[in-house]
Amino acid sequence: MGKIIERIALERGHEIVCIIDIDNRDDFNSEAYKSADVAIEFSVPSVAVGNIRSSFAAGVPIVCGTTGWTEALPALKKEVEEGGHTLFWSSNYSLGVNIFMKVNSYLARLMNRFPEYNVEMTEVHHTQKLDAPSGTAITLAEGILEELDRKSDWSKEVEDSEAHMAIKSIREGQVPGIHTIRYESEVDTITMTHDAKSREGFALGAVVAAEFTAGKKGLLGMKDLLRFD
Repeated sequence: MGKIIERIALERGHEIVCIIDIDNRDDFNSEAYKSADVAIEFSVPSVAVGNIRSSFAAGVPIVCGTTGWTEALPALKKEVEEGGHTLFWSSNYSLGVNIFMKVNSYLARLMNRFPEYNVEMTEVHHTQKLDAPSGTAITLAEGILEELDRKSDWSKEVEDSEAHMAIKSIREGQVPGIHTIRYESEVDTITMTHDAKSREGFALGAVVAAEFTAGKKGLLGMKDLLRFD
């Protein structure tokens, strides 16, 4: 992802002033990093929160695409508000996925009228993806839970109560990401799927988010960028 983001940023006329990986984490304190208008963070869950806070300390707005750490989001939101920092976070930067999320919420609201349908989700990703369910799957689930009165929570792999929806996770090959939502009754099935063909869409979305974020303050997300409502 880092290499694709770098290429797309350069193609769009941006300058890369600093690249940080596991071998040069001290560069968060460098003048080069502090000179950036915005940073883009794609790493792993175990270091994402630390990277965000290092960017806060350097005074650099940051766009984060790492998932699997959202239990820390309330604390970071408080730090953003109290410290005047800037964080753009999304579980998925693909335009298509965010359209899919909007349709997902609408369908869940509609399905309140049809209690005979039960809902579940399956997500498939490459074997290098460490978190399961994916951040996108959790965001999709939250969209359903906000709208579908008969579901109050999600559970991994199996539906452990009627009020829970199951999210099944599969890790195989080099799959960029497939998310399928299924409403099933005794007489038919309604299926909705988003299938990412490559990582290009995620990378482009992250760069566009960075362009949007530069110069802004606060906690931002794809709803702010895309303005569907």
